[in-house]
Amino acid sequence: MKLKSFKNEPLTDFTKHSNLKKQKDALKKVRKQLGKTYELMIGGKKYRTENIFNSYNPSNKTEIVSSFYKGNAELVNLAVETAFKKFDEWKNVPAEERVKIIIKAAKLTRERKFEINAWMILEAGKNYVEADADTAEAIDFMEFYGREMLRYSGKQPITPVPGEKNELSYIPLGVGVVVPPWNFPFAILVGMSSAAIVSGNTVVLKPSSDTPMMGKVFYDIMKDAGLPDGVLNFLPGSGGEVGDNLVGHPKVRFISFTGSMEVGIHINELAAKVQPGQIWLKRVVAEMGGKDSIVVDSETNVDEAVQGVVASAFGYQGQKCSACSRAIVDKSIYNEFVSKLKAEVEKIQVGPAEENYRMGPVVSANAERGIVEYINIGKGEGRLITGGDKLPLDGYYLRPTVIADIDPMAKISQEEIFGPVLAVIKSSNFDESIKIANNTRYGLTGAVYTNNRKKLEKAKKELFIGNLYFNRKCTGALVGGHPFGGFNMSGTDSKAGGRDYLLLFLQAKLMSEKIKGKK
Repeated sequence: MKLKSFKNEPLTDFTKHSNLKKQKDALKKVRKQLGKTYELMIGGKKYRTENIFNSYNPSNKTEIVSSFYKGNAELVNLAVETAFKKFDEWKNVPAEERVKIIIKAAKLTRERKFEINAWMILEAGKNYVEADADTAEAIDFMEFYGREMLRYSGKQPITPVPGEKNELSYIPLGVGVVVPPWNFPFAILVGMSSAAIVSGNTVVLKPSSDTPMMGKVFYDIMKDAGLPDGVLNFLPGSGGEVGDNLVGHPKVRFISFTGSMEVGIHINELAAKVQPGQIWLKRVVAEMGGKDSIVVDSETNVDEAVQGVVASAFGYQGQKCSACSRAIVDKSIYNEFVSKLKAEVEKIQVGPAEENYRMGPVVSANAERGIVEYINIGKGEGRLITGGDKLPLDGYYLRPTVIADIDPMAKISQEEIFGPVLAVIKSSNFDESIKIANNTRYGLTGAVYTNNRKKLEKAKKELFIGNLYFNRKCTGALVGGHPFGGFNMSGTDSKAGGRDYLLLFLQAKLMSEKIKGKK
């Protein structure tokens, strides 16, 4: 099987009237489907339970986007047992056949891009550009991982041994549990699931309860692409009843999770306990939080730095683990930076995602409540430059907030806020800026703005950050070009969209045969 070299999916140009119309038409089409109730899917069969939960439009908090039957412990066991049984078949399907399904799913996703965007706009509160980038990344993951599986299924280099025929192959692990986040509700869900599936594993998918429809959309695409029943099982529900029981099940071989540090730690602890009947140590792939900094040096273009910080801090309302939540600025340009930052942030208009405002709502009442608490703490820790309050609209709308003169060890400088809140920290010099940038328990993304090559080289050596960018924003990682994942409490050192990612879903098997007549 031959595929063209991987290229990233182009983003839609919404300055073109034709594309804008397609997106608005897709929104109208999806709107006609709002409020429907969907079943759980196990082994290709539909299941209903006594309890239902809803997902809501954060731009209009009383509007139900979709309703789902809620999974329970009994269905957790059924889903895992179904996936476990199916694994015996799926693992033996040739890699090329699995790749064909994933590539077809990518094609279907490309064809349905505007529809998928529309679901995200309504369920996750993303504007057109953010939703489109999310869908494009999902396509990238499938295309990239399909090609990677062909590489891993090919002949592997191994040192010759006289008198023996030796072979190394990569085989799948077993049943995996995929627990994606709500902030990249399609891209990360698709990336984790497709990586596991194309590698030959079977999956029980528990989507975020804030964005379950995105999991249903992916399930339908995979079925249309020809994925056999039971390879992917769709089981929405609560973290306590569904999530914990899935992670603890003795027939689950691995857990792929993206979300908060606290939940990631909990999953890691629960998965580490060997259950009765369990014959392996479970593998946990966890992508967790970040407290990401952009260092603004004295030797830089301040206007460009301001643009990069604003884009990184307030894209998708700051609800990205890669978002800039701290600007560390040299004292010699600090006042100029803060003044220009204030002016730029105050240009940002906030409103319904469906109307394509630059900034939409945060995802839920819980998210809004937590962010407001941090804003109030920040007002006591520093100087409010702009924002700091909610908007009087029927959704979860917050003004983009900047708080300056923050101590490096202040609460809003150390804890992940996951919202449109930026702390600005004054630094004495570049060396101090590096130290401040390294002073959290995270190590996910970051950026440095400087025109000094020696300082860039110093940052390369000393900043302990998984995705480090120079003279550009710290968000917007591209599959293949920017393998994504961080250090310390940012996760288990995985690199999504990179050449070693599929290894997390595979294990190596060595076969050695003595050649007759050879000593």
